Amino acid sequence: MKLLVAPSILSANFANLEKDIEMINQSQADWIHVDVMDGHFVPNISFGMPICETVSNIARKPLDVHLMITHPERYLEAFRNAGAQHITVHYEACTHLHRTLTHIKELGCKAGVALNPHTPVQVLEDILTEADIVLLMSVNPGFGGQKFIPQTYHKISKLKQLIAASRTQTLIEIDGGVSTSNAGSLLAAGADVLVAGSFVFSSSNPTQTISDLKNTVVQYNV
Repeated sequence: MKLLVAPSILSANFANLEKDIEMINQSQADWIHVDVMDGHFVPNISFGMPICETVSNIARKPLDVHLMITHPERYLEAFRNAGAQHITVHYEACTHLHRTLTHIKELGCKAGVALNPHTPVQVLEDILTEADIVLLMSVNPGFGGQKFIPQTYHKISKLKQLIAASRTQTLIEIDGGVSTSNAGSLLAAGADVLVAGSFVFSSSNPTQTISDLKNTVVQYNV
């Protein structure tokens, strides 16, 4: 499968959000990544359903909604109604993860589960059959522009083995510190989807930057 790219609008220009969404629409990006933060699960507040709905009305790519919030199960239907086509919740925030992932699928969305950097992938061994996406945080969640954590490469490899053993089609998504300098190594380790926020939106040519990520070739230097 060809590498998927999901620009994160956390780093977009909210004074001209429509322009940035249209840029993504016209680019080689596959998904639009929407980071929702509540100031409790992570030490930052971003946006909620109204912004998600606004983006959905403009977007021509699937909305990949990442809920970095406590009690995400309370808001699944609201985000589906706001346009989410993928909903990812954090393992660390869900007491009843199986129930939550099942509910996401019942709502007609792809179900994802995210892991913080300190959480080992082995905790997902008994839940992978319910997950369409596993999102590995390669920075500590909460803020854009952070430095990539190299241990992520090993987590990807371990997760890839678990997915193969479970015989699922679960996609591995990487979020945090992604750039063209590490994309090839991430692909080599087994990543399927790369989220990039500040790297895309701070570049002089975001469309070309997305294209560069999309056309990443494997680099065996992990």
